[in-house]
Amino acid sequence: MRVWSSIVLLVTVFGFTGICGSSTIDWRLSSALLPDPSLHSDALRGISTGGGLDQGTARPRELTPESRLLLIRYVDGEFAKAVAPLPRGKKGIKIIAGKPLDTKILQDTLRLGGGTAVSPGETVQITKIEFRGHQIAIEVNGGPKKHFHLGEHLQIGIGDVPASSAPASHPDEGIGATIIVDYGRPVPDMSPDNLKHDLSVLLDFSKQHSAAVNWVETLPPEFQQAIRDHKAIVGMDHEMVIAALGRPDRKVRERDPDGNETEDWIYGTPPDKTVFVTFLGDKVIRVKEFN
Repeated sequence: MRVWSSIVLLVTVFGFTGICGSSTIDWRLSSALLPDPSLHSDALRGISTGGGLDQGTARPRELTPESRLLLIRYVDGEFAKAVAPLPRGKKGIKIIAGKPLDTKILQDTLRLGGGTAVSPGETVQITKIEFRGHQIAIEVNGGPKKHFHLGEHLQIGIGDVPASSAPASHPDEGIGATIIVDYGRPVPDMSPDNLKHDLSVLLDFSKQHSAAVNWVETLPPEFQQAIRDHKAIVGMDHEMVIAALGRPDRKVRERDPDGNETEDWIYGTPPDKTVFVTFLGDKVIRVKEFN
């Protein structure tokens, strides 16, 4: 048993393959050292399945592409209520995932960053999500940066008339904020609710409806029901049809006998079930289904 204890200790410290030197085990040597075959089998089973290790300390897997898409789909565009002031400034406010809000850092950022972009109690909207290795950057209300507009930097002159450029008219730009969630390691895999929880030291999502839900609830009852049934009906616009059926497989444009240009959105391929949704402008004028 003293030999067996030494082997178990070596396996624990150096790892299974470190002792063997390869994935092939010299079973004759193992049998000579271990008179109890059943004990040997149990030990190998424990090593191969991670037995004896603290599973809570295992490194979580990194964010998957599928989870990243879900975060963009279900967090980007959502509304929340600010529970603390959000500072202006291009650097934003950094919070550590899973840690309480450092109020001193927040106050210093407010003082040095140009003041408050969002006050506590205000409703805000997530307008952009950016993944940065160990961090996730969240833009609120358009973020703190003003966007580049080419037309405002072009000057037009005719003859002796002085050149002029288009006036800037974007009062809502550059008044938002950026929240940076730092994980201290590659961003781990997570759900939209996990990210909302990490943001909860600054934003409260609990009493806000989803942006998508708010939009659907504003529609007439017949359109709400059609979207729930995944059907297109006459009178819908493009957004409603996408909400009900998704984006079409093909689009075909043609003119009707009166000379009006129509567009068919086609879902499916014959001989399978195929749905033709015909638009005149932005409105559905006809829906045909072929089985």
